Amino acid sequence: MLFPIAIHKDPDSDYGVTVPDLPGCFSAGSTIDEAMLMAREAIELYLEDVLASNQSPPDPSDIESLRNDPDFADAIWAVVSVDIERPTRAA
Repeated sequence: MLFPIAIHKDPDSDYGVTVPDLPGCFSAGSTIDEAMLMAREAIELYLEDVLASNQSPPDPSDIESLRNDPDFADAIWAVVSVDIERPTRAA
């Protein structure tokens, strides 16, 4: 499953990542690559909790539909691939 992420960079800060389709799911990293890796981990943990609650994960939006949202103005857009079938935590 491919989830769009919005990457932001303020002066004197790390790269912040927001996952628009997953409320409250965010991450950060000192480089864009690290921010994307950390975002993937955050998405996996978020989805693990959703599935453990017997809920269905949301369908990811396409970036085009998110680009006009003022909350994501000036964002760098990327997608993160997540396998929702694979458990992420050791049992």
